[in-house]
Amino acid sequence: MSPSFTVSTSNADYKLAGMTEYSAGSGREAAAHSWRRALELTAPISESPTVTFPVVIDRLADRFGDAPALLSDGQSLTYRELAQRADHYACWALDQHLAPGEVVCLMMPNCPEYLAIWLGIIRVGGVVALINTNLVGDALRHAIEIVAPKHAIVSAVFGDAVAAIVPRLNQESRIWAHGDDGQGWPRIDRELPNTSGVRTDFKAPTLADRALYIYTSGTTGLPKAASVSHDRLMQWTHWFAGLIGTAPEDRMYNCLPMYHSVGGVVATGAVLVAGGSVVVRERFSASRFWDDVAEWDCTLFQYIGELCRYLVGSPRHPRETAHRLRLACGNGLRADVWTEFQNRFGIPRIIEFYAATESNFSLYNCDGKPGAIGRIPPYLAHRFPVALIKFDIGAGEALRGADGLCIRCAPEEAGEAIAKLPDGKTGVGGRFEGYTDAAASEGKILRDVFVEGDAWYRTGDLMRKDRAGYFYFVDRIGDTFRWKGENVSTTEVEEAIAGALGVVEGVVYGVAIAGSEGRAGMAALVVDREFDLAGLTSRLAARLPDYARPLFLRLCPKIATTGTFKPQKQALVRDGFNPATTADLLYVFDRSRNGFVPLDGDRFAQIQHGEMKL
Repeated sequence: MSPSFTVSTSNADYKLAGMTEYSAGSGREAAAHSWRRALELTAPISESPTVTFPVVIDRLADRFGDAPALLSDGQSLTYRELAQRADHYACWALDQHLAPGEVVCLMMPNCPEYLAIWLGIIRVGGVVALINTNLVGDALRHAIEIVAPKHAIVSAVFGDAVAAIVPRLNQESRIWAHGDDGQGWPRIDRELPNTSGVRTDFKAPTLADRALYIYTSGTTGLPKAASVSHDRLMQWTHWFAGLIGTAPEDRMYNCLPMYHSVGGVVATGAVLVAGGSVVVRERFSASRFWDDVAEWDCTLFQYIGELCRYLVGSPRHPRETAHRLRLACGNGLRADVWTEFQNRFGIPRIIEFYAATESNFSLYNCDGKPGAIGRIPPYLAHRFPVALIKFDIGAGEALRGADGLCIRCAPEEAGEAIAKLPDGKTGVGGRFEGYTDAAASEGKILRDVFVEGDAWYRTGDLMRKDRAGYFYFVDRIGDTFRWKGENVSTTEVEEAIAGALGVVEGVVYGVAIAGSEGRAGMAALVVDREFDLAGLTSRLAARLPDYARPLFLRLCPKIATTGTFKPQKQALVRDGFNPATTADLLYVFDRSRNGFVPLDGDRFAQIQHGEMKL
């Protein structure tokens, strides 16, 4: 155990690293091995309710000591150093009298210290809210307010953004700076207790207790804070450790945001529980990627589909096959990019999965079928009760039959993916732990689905399943679209646009761009004579992260609505940004000019051929 804490448990310990040697394979044989290993590693978790992820890190420190845990250009931590550093933050939390369940917001760029901070705080019962570092203005204020934090730890690079909204927060939170005292806040990295004594003045959390808040936009409205228990942290880390067969000799290349569940928990924890190392990069760089992978001697890469597309679209690199990558794991990899990515760069195996932070189920494509997001083996169907139901896009709700119950989709038919909640309950048992907003949590539950009284979790995603049992992602339902690996709430963007000079009315939606993942933002606006395009551009930059700002504008004489006055977005989505489909004025955001320019046929062609950088 680590120097600062005494850990006691009457339950039998279980292996945390080097369990079963990973054996490479292909197709169904490799998939069966992955499933079996994941089940073996997660089965014992419930037997030890006080063995949480921070406790696992303590034990790993005893076992692996000076072996590298987290690596980066600016800071590296061995297993022993990671546990000790986490202890210091745990002692800080106790010194601040942070009570069990009280919240600390964390807003920092990717770095080894990031993990140490939240590990230490949740170790003694605190809850850490992982703030999206792209947020500014009202969106940032909203993210902080909905978790009502007692403290916030803010990196110096985000000090200005946080300082700008502090006067408008609806509750008092003590702000701690990390790395600079330019805002006059106390420096946590200077005041951090450097203790080496044993602390026992805390009640250790259990698996059922909340550990983190991780933000997700869901399908409507502003970002929601999804509750993540210690149980989910253990399940996620150990499940993926089994799925991808991590071992002490592995090194994971992680350039995904650590405020997300994949970059911050899965990509790091799945390797650490096996005694391997994680290379933490602040952000993705296509030009540096292969040099990094080769120089850090990485064996694993956690991706989102957009990153793979960037790499495939990049010029040849002398080191793009001079690596030891044995596996890439992630989500959003399109079938056409998949094949080229795997063949060009010599990636032996790809595991694609589908998951959401708050969801009660996941899908895994362990047998390498390009384009599929998962397949549930028949022998695990009882563990993953998933169904696709017919969905009425126009009405925005599940389609029900004459008996009032939902209708299952036939093979190859698109419908909303749902997953059964045991006994209709939320919480650890049901694996849907909800949001800070109880109404939003209830909105994710569909009741009386196949029998009266049953309850299912709504993903908000349209999928289809082929006759072989493979699932394929079709689209998002509702007012959210995905761009550059981030979910964008149209409501949030519409609110940012609403107060712009000369904007009478506006709706936001996502449009597909040839060769790009997800959907880019587009706004249809009704404007008057006072409309100022440059002013709108400045307003959006001040209020929205880069990925959420619309790339296209359409100036309309009016916006058609339904009988209940809801905007009819489907026709706008169908028209897209093609000048040939409308007489309305169209604009595209030109990064080289940092502003919107008229979108004519020539520019449309440049976009379609990938000649204009978006």
